[in-house]
Amino acid sequence: MDSKKRSSTETEGSKERGLVHVWKAGSCSAAPERLPGWGERTVLQAALGVKHGVLLTEGGTVYSFGTLPWRNEPAEICPSSPILENALVGQCVVTVAAGSFHNGAVTESGVVYMWGENSAGQCAVASQQYVPEPSPVSISDSDTSPLLAVRILQLACGEEHTLALSISREIWAWGTGCQLGLITTTFPVTKPQKVEHLAGRIVLQVACGAFHSLALVQCLPSQDLKPVPERCNQCSQLLITMTDKEDHVIISDSHCCPLGVTLSESQAENQASTAISPPTETPHSQGEVFENTLVENHPPAAAQLNVENVQTTSGDAISSQLDIVGTTDMSSARNIPSYPDTQAVNEYVQKLSDDSKRENSENGEEPVPSQPLVEETIPNLHSPPTTSNSVLNSLVVSCASAVGVRVAATYEAGALSLKKVMNFYSIAPCEPGAQAGSSAVGPEGLKDSREEQVKQESMQGKKSSSLVDIREEESEGGSRRLSLPGLLSQVSPRLLRKAARVKTRTVVLTPTYSGEADALLPSLRTEVWTWGKGKEGQLGHGDVLPRLQPLCVKCLDGKEVIHLEAGGCHSLALTAKSQVYSWGSNTFGQLGHCDFPTTVPRLAKVNSGVWSIAAGQDYSLFLVDTEDFQPGLYYSGRQDPTEGDSLPENHSGPKTPVLLSCSKLGYISRVTAGKDSYLALVDKNIMGYIASLHELATTERRFYSKLSDIKSQILRPLLSLDNLGTTSTVQLLQEVASRFSKLCYLIGQHGASLSSFLHGIKEARSLAILKHASLFLDSYTEYCTSTTNFLVMGGFQLLAKPAIDFLNKSQELLQDLSEVTDENTQLIEILNTLFFLPTRRLHNYAEVLLKLATCFEVTSPEYQKLQDSSSCYESLALHLGRKRKEAEYTLGFWKTFPGKMTDSLRRPERRLLCESSNRALSLQHAGRFSVNWFILFNDALVHAQFSTHHVFPLATLWAEPLSEEAGAVNGLKITTPEEQFTLISSTPQEKTKWLRAISQAVDQALRGTSDLPPYGSGSSIQRQEPPISRSAKYTFYKDSRLKDATYDGRWFSGKPHGRGVLKWPDGKRYSGMFRNGLEDGYGEYRIPNRALNKEDHYAGHWKEGRMCGQGVYSYASGEVFEGCFQDNMRHGHGLLRSGKLTSSSPSMFIGQWVMDKKAGYGVFDDITRGEKYMGMWQDDVCQGNGVVVTQFGLYYEGNFHLNKMMGNGVLLSEDDTIYEGEFSDDWTLSGKGTLTMPNGDYIEGCFSGEWGSGIKITGTYFKPSLYESDKDKPKVFRKLGNLAVRADEKWKAVFDECWRQLGCENPGQGDVWKAWDSIAVALTASRRQHRDSPEILSRSQTQTLESLEFIPQHVGAFSVEKYDDIRKYLIKACDTPLHPLGRLVETLVAVYRMTYVGVGANRRLLQEAVKEIKSYLKRLFQLVKFLFPELPEEGSTIPLSAPLPTERKSFCPGKSESRSESPEPGYVVTSSGLLLPVLLPRLYPPLFMLYALDNDREEDIYWECVLRLNKQADIALLGFLGVQRKFWPVTLSILGETKKVLPTTKDACFASAVECLQQISTTFTPSDKLKVIQQTFEEISQSVLASLQEDFLWSMDDLFPVFLYVVLRARIRNLGSEVHLIEDLMDPYLQHGEQGIMFTTLKACYFQIQREKLN
Repeated sequence: MDSKKRSSTETEGSKERGLVHVWKAGSCSAAPERLPGWGERTVLQAALGVKHGVLLTEGGTVYSFGTLPWRNEPAEICPSSPILENALVGQCVVTVAAGSFHNGAVTESGVVYMWGENSAGQCAVASQQYVPEPSPVSISDSDTSPLLAVRILQLACGEEHTLALSISREIWAWGTGCQLGLITTTFPVTKPQKVEHLAGRIVLQVACGAFHSLALVQCLPSQDLKPVPERCNQCSQLLITMTDKEDHVIISDSHCCPLGVTLSESQAENQASTAISPPTETPHSQGEVFENTLVENHPPAAAQLNVENVQTTSGDAISSQLDIVGTTDMSSARNIPSYPDTQAVNEYVQKLSDDSKRENSENGEEPVPSQPLVEETIPNLHSPPTTSNSVLNSLVVSCASAVGVRVAATYEAGALSLKKVMNFYSIAPCEPGAQAGSSAVGPEGLKDSREEQVKQESMQGKKSSSLVDIREEESEGGSRRLSLPGLLSQVSPRLLRKAARVKTRTVVLTPTYSGEADALLPSLRTEVWTWGKGKEGQLGHGDVLPRLQPLCVKCLDGKEVIHLEAGGCHSLALTAKSQVYSWGSNTFGQLGHCDFPTTVPRLAKVNSGVWSIAAGQDYSLFLVDTEDFQPGLYYSGRQDPTEGDSLPENHSGPKTPVLLSCSKLGYISRVTAGKDSYLALVDKNIMGYIASLHELATTERRFYSKLSDIKSQILRPLLSLDNLGTTSTVQLLQEVASRFSKLCYLIGQHGASLSSFLHGIKEARSLAILKHASLFLDSYTEYCTSTTNFLVMGGFQLLAKPAIDFLNKSQELLQDLSEVTDENTQLIEILNTLFFLPTRRLHNYAEVLLKLATCFEVTSPEYQKLQDSSSCYESLALHLGRKRKEAEYTLGFWKTFPGKMTDSLRRPERRLLCESSNRALSLQHAGRFSVNWFILFNDALVHAQFSTHHVFPLATLWAEPLSEEAGAVNGLKITTPEEQFTLISSTPQEKTKWLRAISQAVDQALRGTSDLPPYGSGSSIQRQEPPISRSAKYTFYKDSRLKDATYDGRWFSGKPHGRGVLKWPDGKRYSGMFRNGLEDGYGEYRIPNRALNKEDHYAGHWKEGRMCGQGVYSYASGEVFEGCFQDNMRHGHGLLRSGKLTSSSPSMFIGQWVMDKKAGYGVFDDITRGEKYMGMWQDDVCQGNGVVVTQFGLYYEGNFHLNKMMGNGVLLSEDDTIYEGEFSDDWTLSGKGTLTMPNGDYIEGCFSGEWGSGIKITGTYFKPSLYESDKDKPKVFRKLGNLAVRADEKWKAVFDECWRQLGCENPGQGDVWKAWDSIAVALTASRRQHRDSPEILSRSQTQTLESLEFIPQHVGAFSVEKYDDIRKYLIKACDTPLHPLGRLVETLVAVYRMTYVGVGANRRLLQEAVKEIKSYLKRLFQLVKFLFPELPEEGSTIPLSAPLPTERKSFCPGKSESRSESPEPGYVVTSSGLLLPVLLPRLYPPLFMLYALDNDREEDIYWECVLRLNKQADIALLGFLGVQRKFWPVTLSILGETKKVLPTTKDACFASAVECLQQISTTFTPSDKLKVIQQTFEEISQSVLASLQEDFLWSMDDLFPVFLYVVLRARIRNLGSEVHLIEDLMDPYLQHGEQGIMFTTLKACYFQIQREKLN
C-alpha cells in the first residue's frame, strides 16, 4: 500500500510532512496535542489500539507508544516517548496495523511480524500470553507443492483476531472467534489459514472491528454467474410450479424427488448461516429486459386490478417501483437458507408486519425520510439483463410487470421485496462449510432452532414491513408455497400481454469497464462481505445474528465502495462518490445519521464530500473536502461531559457529525482512530506542492460527483424517452452515453486512486495522470468523438421535440450542472454545453500539473515530466476544442445543404473541410448552365450537380497542380480509379488553398489518425504531399469488368499496382500482384461453381490481366492442370489429372497443349483401362504415330486417327506373337498383314477381328527351315520403333518453354547476354517470392541460389579448369527448379517417369527409353552450348594444362604401339560426359527397370550358374576356371594377420577386387561404372604382384580366367542389365581405349558364365 520508495529529488519541504497530532476522543472542542517525546520525523502511517499506538516512519522503521504491557522491560511498559521496535530494524516495513492489544507489521518482501497480547492466538503463536518482540509469522499455502510462502500486502487486527491479505488477493486469518471466517470450531487458530469462502475472488481490502470482519471484494464478471436450475437433476421434473386460483396465484417449489435423493446440502446448514439474508432492493433501470414465458398461458378470469391488501408502511428507503429483475443474483441466492417448515415462515411473516405496525403507532410520527438507500439507480452490477431463463424468474417478473406500476412500499431497514420472499423458499445451495456439530441435527431440530432465531430477531425491536400480504395455503405435506394475492388472477389479459412483451429499446448505462483501467487503477465494481459477531447489527445483513463465513452485503452492491473501516461495534464504507454508509451500534451517534442503530447500511449525514474515514471504539472520523481544498475533519460519536455540563443526555453524542477546528495544523493526509484518542498525520504546504495535490484530488472527486449526477439525472431520463427519432440517432446517443459512462468510471477510479495517493508518500511521478496518461487522453478523445458525431447528425435538435417536457422541468438542474449563468440561453444550447462539459477538465489537469512542476527544480526529471504532461493535456484540450468547432461548422453546412443529398451524405464521423459554394472552383469544359459544387470532407470529395452527386473517397484520390503550359491556368488535376477531371480555381490563392486542403485531407485519411491529437512533437509535422503509392480499399462502380468488385491493396496514381486482393460480388476473388490496374505477376484466382458447390482455383502467373506462364488450375470437377497458360488458355507443356482413383474415369495426360487443346506429343495414362498412349495429338484426339502398351503386356505401335488405331501398325503380345499389318479400330485387325508365332512360323494374308477374341484369317501359313529362323527372327524386332514418334520430336514444348525463358523465340537464336539477364531476373524474382515463406527453401537451396547469381566468365583459351567451372555451374543450376535449366531437368524427369513407370514399364519400350535419354542429352547440350559459346563442339578435345602423369603400364602389351588410335591426351567434350551425371541419377530407376525386364530370361540363366559355381571353395574354383597356378594366392592378409590359403578357404582370394566390382551396382553413369571395372583390374594386378614378387605383363589369356573368378564371386544379380546399360550409353570414344577393352572383358565374362551351364 505504501510500498513506494522515497524519491531523492523530492520537494524541499519533506521534513514538514507526516506530522503527528493527537486528540482525546469524546470532546469536539479540545485542541490536538503533539505526541510527547516525538520529534519531527515523517510518519507515513499510524495505527491505534485501546491504549497504545504504532507509528511507521520514513525508511520503514516502526515505533510504539502508549501502554505496552507485553514488553519485558518494566520501563518500556509505559514509555514516556515512542520506542523503536528493534526487531524490525533493517526490515523496511511498508504497512502496520494495531488491534485492541496487539500489533502487526508487513515488510517490503511480504513477511508478517506480530507482537503484543496473544491470549487468543491473535499473534499466531501457540500457548503464549504475550509476544514481547515483533516475531515473523509463517504463512504457507498447503494447496501448492512444494509449500510456497505467501506474500502479504495488507494486515488488519481486531480484539482477538488478525486478517492478512495476500499478494494473490486471498485472506488469511488467525486468532479466535467466528470473525475469522474459517471452517473450524477449534480455537485459538495459531497457524494462519486461508478463508476458503472467498478463495478465487479478488479481495481488495480487509478491515477488522473488535469482533467482526469486513472485506472489500471485486465483483465477478457477469458471465461467471450460474443460472438457477429449472428442473430436478435426478428426475427432470420442474422444481417450481404455478397454480392459478380464483383470487390469487400459488407459486410452489414443493418438489419431492421420487428417487429419494436429498435436494441440497442446505438441510444441514449451521446456525450462523441460517438467518434470513438481508432484504435487497433491486434498483430499477432501463437495462432490465423482462422475460415472460408462462403468463399468457394463464388467462385470468376477472379483469380488475385489486391492490387493496398491499401494505404500505413508513420508512426512509423509498422504493421507486416494485420492479423485479429477471435474473437471480446467484451470489446472494446461495446464502439464502431453505425453510423446510411453513409454520416458521408464517410466524416470521406475521411478526414482521405486526412489529412494523406497532412501532409506527408507538412513535406517533413518521420519521423524516433520509436520503434513499438507492440514491442512483444503476443496474445491479452483478446481474446483466436476463441471462437466466428460470421459470421462477419468469413468474415473478410476470407478476411484477403487471402490477409494478401500482404497488410501492417504503421501508426502513431494507424491505422484503417479492423476489426475496421467493428466495426464502427456493432451494439454494447453502454455505459450503457447515459447522461440524450442526450436521447431526435433523430437520425437526433445525426447524426449532430456526423458529428461535426468528423470535429472537423480531424481539430486537427492528422496524420491518411486509411488502405484500402473504397468504399461506395449507397443504398436507407442509410443502413450501407462496401465494401472491390478486397479482395475476385479477389483471386484465391486455395488461398481462403488455407486461409480457419485451421492451424493444433497452439502454444499460452501466459503465463499459475497460480491463486496462481496472488493472491500473482501483476498481469501483466492488462488493462488501462481512462476518463475525453481529449483535449490534455491525454486519449489515438486516439482522443481529453472527456469521461464521463471509456474506455479501447486498444493498451495497453497485454503490462503488472503495474503502472500509470497522469500529468497536459499527462499520463504515466510503464510496467513490465521497459518501459514507454506516451501520451497527449507534449508542453515541457514531453512525453519523440518527439516534437508533441500524442493521443495514445507511448514508451518514456529512455535509461535504468525504475522502477518508476512520472508525474508533464508539466514534467515527470523516476527512472531508472544503472550499479551499484544505481537508476538514468531522467527528461523530461519544461526547464526554465537561465539568460545566450537568446534562447527562449529552453523553449520547451529537446527532450529526461536528467539524473540528484544525485548519491551522496544515493539510491532514490521513486519520486513525483508537479507543480514547485519535490521531492525524499532517503535511505543511511548502511551495504550494501539497495544496496543488489536494486541489487535484478534491476537484477530481467533485468532478466525478457531477458526472454521476449528469448520468443519472440527465442521460438516463433522456435515453428512456420514447420517440427519440431514428434508430441511428438513438444509437449515437447511446454511444455518447456509453462513452460518457466509461469516462465517468475512469474519473471515479482516478478520484479513488488520488485519495489513496494522498495517504502515501505523495511522489509526483507516481500520479496516475502522469503514469497512465494515454488512458485519460484516449477516454477523453473517444468521448469527444462520439459527442461531436452526435452534434454533426443534428442530435441536439432532434432531441428538442421529444425531450422538451423533461428539459423544461429540469431547466434549473440543467443550468446548475452545465454552469450556464445566462437565463436566456436556449435549453438545447445548455444541453450542448453540458455534453461538452467533461473536456473542460483537461485544462484543469494541465493547470494543476503546471503548478506542481513549479515546485521542482527546472533541471529535475520531475519538472520535465510534469511540464510535458501538462502541455499534452493542454494540447488535447485545444485539439478537442477544434474538433467541436469543426463539428459545429459541419452542422451549419448541413442546415444549408439540399435536403435529399443531406440524408445520403451525412454521416456521424464526416466533417466538412471546405466547399465551393462561392464559385471559387469549377469543372473544366463544363456546360454553360451546369452547376458544379465541390465539397471536401475529411473522408471524401463530393461533386454535386443539381440533384445528383458523386462521392470520391479520399484514400483513392490523387490531386496534382497543372502547370501553366498545360493550358489550364490555376488548374488542379484530380485522378480517381475510374475518373479523371480537371478543376479550375478562380485565383492562384484558391488553387493553393484547395490543393493544400485536399493533400492534407488525403494524407489524414490514409493515416487514419484524424481523431488523435498530436501527443508528441514528431507526429504533428504534416507531410506536404500524400504518397503517390499507397494502400487503400475501393469498390468499382463503372468499369465493365470490375463493376461492383472491391479492391484492397496497393495503388499507384489511380490504378491498382502491387500486391492486392480483388473480390467480385458473385464470389470470384483474385489475390496477388497487379501492374497498371491489371493482374500481372503471381496471383491466386478463385471462381465459385454454384452447380457443384465448389470452386475453381488457379494459382500461378498472370500477364496484363490474363493467365500467362506457369500455373496450377484446380477445377471444381476435380481435374487439376499444372503447366503453361497463355491468354487464359492452356498453352504449352502441361499435366492434366482427371478424377480420383475411385472415380469412373481416372486418367492422366502430360504433354503439349495448343489453345486449350492437346496437340503435339503427349502421354495419356488411362488408369481404368490399364493402357498408356505415347504419341501425337491434334485437337484433343490421338492423331498420327503412337505407341500403346497395356497392363497385360500388349504392345502396339502405328498410326492413329481420331483416337483409334487406324492404318499400318505392329502388335506384339507378351509371348512374342507379332502381327504387322492394317488396323481399323482399337486392337481390331482389318486388311493385309503378317502374323508371326514365337517359334518363327508365320501367316500372311487378310485378317479381320479383334485381338484376343477370335480372328478370321484368309492367307498362307509358312514354316521356315531351322537354319533360316535364326536370321529372320531378329528382323521384326529391328523394325520396332519405326512407327513410333521420333525421340527428337518428343517434348518439344518443354524445351521451347526453356528457350523462351532464356529470351529466345527459336532454339539457338538469340542474344547470350539477354539469356543471362533472364536467368538473373528469374532467380531474383523467385527469391523475392519465397522471402515471404522461407520454409519453402532450405538453407542449402538458398546458398545454391546465391552462388548461381555469379555468371562463369571465360576469357582466353578454353581450358580444363573452365570446363570444370561449367560442369559445377550446371550441377548447381539443375539442383534448383528456380533456375530455367533446373526447371527443364525437373520437367524432363517428371515426363520420363510418367512415360516409363506403371503400365509404361514394358520391356518393348527399352530402346525408346534409351533413345529418349540420348535426345535429351543432345538438346540439353545445345542449350548449354548457347549459354557458354566458348565451349568446344561435341567430340572435341580440351588439351590438359599440365603434362600427363608418367604413363602407367598398359594391361594389354599388344596395344602399346597402337597409341595413335586413341585420341590426343586431354578431356573429350561430350554431351553425356557433361550432362549424364546430372540427368541419369534422376532417371535411373525407370530406365534400369526396363533393362531388367528386357534381360530377364538370360539373367535367370546367368544367376543360376553363379549360384552353382559359388558353392566351390576358392582353390577348386580357380582350378575349374583354368587360372594359372602362379596366380593362385598362397597366403592372405586378413585384418593384418597372414594366413595360408587352405583347400577349404572360401571367398577369400582376390577379396578386394570382388568388393570393388560389387560397387558397380551403386553407380549411375556409364563412366562411373567403367571406372569401377578399371579399378577392379588394378586390384587384381596388385594382388598378383604381391604374390609374384616380380614385374610382369598381363596377356588376355592369363587375365580372363582371373577376372571371370572375380565376376563370379562378386555375385551381381543384374549384371546383364548393367552391361547393356553401359553398352548403350557409354561415350563412343571410349570403346577402343583401355576402359573399352576392360568393358569388353566384363561382357565376355557375362556371356561365358551363361555358357558354363553347358559344361
